[in-house]
Amino acid sequence: MPEYYTPALAYIAAALLVPFVPKGFLRGLYLLLVPVAGVLIFWGLTPGTYNAFNLMGMQIGLMRVDALSQIFGLAFSLAAMLAALYAWHLRDTVQQVATLLYAGSAIGAVFAADLITLFVFWEGTAIASVFLIWARRTEGSFAAGMRYLVIQIGSGVILIAGIVLYYREMGTISFTAMELGSPATWTILAAIGIKCAFPFLHNWMHDAYPSATVTGTVILSIFTTKLAVYALLRGFPGTELLIYIGVAMALFPIAFALLENDLRRVLTYSLNSQLGFMVVGAGIGTPLAINGAAAHAVASIFYQGLLFMAVGAILFRTGTARATALGGLYRTMPLTMIFCLVGAASISALPFTSGFVSKSLILSAAGYDKMFYVWLALLAASTGAILHTGLRLPYLAFFGSDGSLRPKEAPGGMLLAMALTAALCILIGVFPGALYALLPNDVKYEPYTFSHTIVQLQLVAFVALAFAWAVGRGLLPKAERSTILDFDWTYRRLLPSIIRGLRRLAGAVWDRASRNINSRLDNLVAAVFQLHGPQGPIARTWPTGAMVMMVALLLGMTLVLTYL
Repeated sequence: MPEYYTPALAYIAAALLVPFVPKGFLRGLYLLLVPVAGVLIFWGLTPGTYNAFNLMGMQIGLMRVDALSQIFGLAFSLAAMLAALYAWHLRDTVQQVATLLYAGSAIGAVFAADLITLFVFWEGTAIASVFLIWARRTEGSFAAGMRYLVIQIGSGVILIAGIVLYYREMGTISFTAMELGSPATWTILAAIGIKCAFPFLHNWMHDAYPSATVTGTVILSIFTTKLAVYALLRGFPGTELLIYIGVAMALFPIAFALLENDLRRVLTYSLNSQLGFMVVGAGIGTPLAINGAAAHAVASIFYQGLLFMAVGAILFRTGTARATALGGLYRTMPLTMIFCLVGAASISALPFTSGFVSKSLILSAAGYDKMFYVWLALLAASTGAILHTGLRLPYLAFFGSDGSLRPKEAPGGMLLAMALTAALCILIGVFPGALYALLPNDVKYEPYTFSHTIVQLQLVAFVALAFAWAVGRGLLPKAERSTILDFDWTYRRLLPSIIRGLRRLAGAVWDRASRNINSRLDNLVAAVFQLHGPQGPIARTWPTGAMVMMVALLLGMTLVLTYL
């Protein structure tokens, strides 16, 4: 393999050539083949570090191949191919170039064997992905993109600071498991936590993702947060703090997802909750839990992507993703509805779907380690996922109140991408052994035990009955035209209010100080005028004799000084 080569370079080189490929069929085919070329670079290689070299005394490794990097690299590559198919109709060169650079940076980061390479591609994902938001070309998307870019670049700045501290402390930049307990590792964890949307660090996702283009939101949902999950599995497996962070992540978005009107924002809250399961798996750190986090990340890439694809198709055809404007779309978009229901079943962990065989690994890991309250919290989060995304979202979009919109079915490329993604969700659920064989740890696990299958079926059935009863009684929270703020209230409302208050206070203090200074200056001028003015004592005429005496005195002093 040539020196300095990595799968990321295939994407970067392809991105540079995109403007020279004719738009239409040839460019669409070109974008589909790039991920294939990327997979051919790493697939089949024996575990090890490739393309390593020394840079100013630091050992750089562009390509570390092992089970963990391979499964994420394969999932990212397959998702990039499905995203290219979904965007087949697109003729926007900016989005196509940004997508390749974004996917390539994420895959490059996955194969990074050292922290410097990780940082370079980490920042690459931030810079490339923001163009998928700006490509919507609205005032709101520009503002959201700027906020997103500041936060993502900030994550990179924090990461490089942590790397510098880590190199100074450990004398190495190797990207391996780290012990949380020093300023370096805390700083690195904070940088990863921003990308992983930890509580209080998560608002960039709910702000930016719904502001992106139709295809951009699908692509954004694939890479950034899953790359952060990979970084946690690689860098901080078994860190107990992650268990509690993950539980909080899994639970807090539920209420917001139930109240939100914008269906793309519903899905971002849902994605945030699913990330919590993966973070818990990383925190537990046992081989089964690591397998569960990796498997759930892969499953989430596809079922969450499928849901974003379905809502994106609705937005593409109707011009809106607000639930208050939708309803009754099953009549004219039946295929999109079917694919959406497959994604809804997967996120609900219905048996024979991908969510069932991946989420059960994490729940079982918590149960085997006797973490009853963690297991119970994750079960509650699973119930919330069934309610807000498995049932409420498709109900509001395709059924519910019969809206007046009667759009056409989604374009062929979108439908084919959704069909293939839905098929993956089902195939992984029916044949989990294929996914389990790719997982990093050799742990035997059977998801379809009688007890687990029955418990999950009962959970789904109970929530579905409760949902139907709430709908029939009119107790379901109504979707309303509104913007729901959670922690971003601090910088959207609270911080501007504080700044306005401080500005008013500073203005009042300045006015008072100015009046005080002006008053004192006026008094000083008046005193000087009184002393030196035409009627002042200094201006009076001195007697001639006194003046002669003063001149003589000065002359005498001059002579004395001259003599001395």
